[in-house]
Amino acid sequence: MNAIKSILFFILAPGTVAGFIPLLFFRNGNQINTGIFAYLALPLWIIGLGTLIWCFYDFVQKGKGTPAPLDPPKELVVSGLYQYVRNPMYVGVFIILLGHFVWFGYWNLLVYAGIFLIPVHLFVTLYEEPYLKKTFGASYEEYLKKTPRWIPRL
Repeated sequence: MNAIKSILFFILAPGTVAGFIPLLFFRNGNQINTGIFAYLALPLWIIGLGTLIWCFYDFVQKGKGTPAPLDPPKELVVSGLYQYVRNPMYVGVFIILLGHFVWFGYWNLLVYAGIFLIPVHLFVTLYEEPYLKKTFGASYEEYLKKTPRWIPRL
């Protein structure tokens, strides 16, 4: 059942934010010719989509829940991509959005990608992290110390 709920959430949340909204509303305005660099969109899309699929899988299998805030994982997921960065799903969506800009060349898509980060950062810092601290306690506190929020350590 968690897998079905996760698939529905995948379509609803990242599908809307990274697909429907930018491609319907932001493919207009000033455009630049990205030339041969447009083909960089393909690896960006693959990396972003692969990141999302991997994380959704981990939430269902390891976390025993879904990525949806209304039905969160029962266990803290700190492996897979979560060992490198605390929010790989949001990073994956951002990478997909960058791919849209590189492919289509509309500045609106780049602005949308940047603006996407503001509510995401606020949601993570004001709701998600306090909730996870309360839910998982010391294990989450230790995870916070070891793992960066957005940009992985090399």
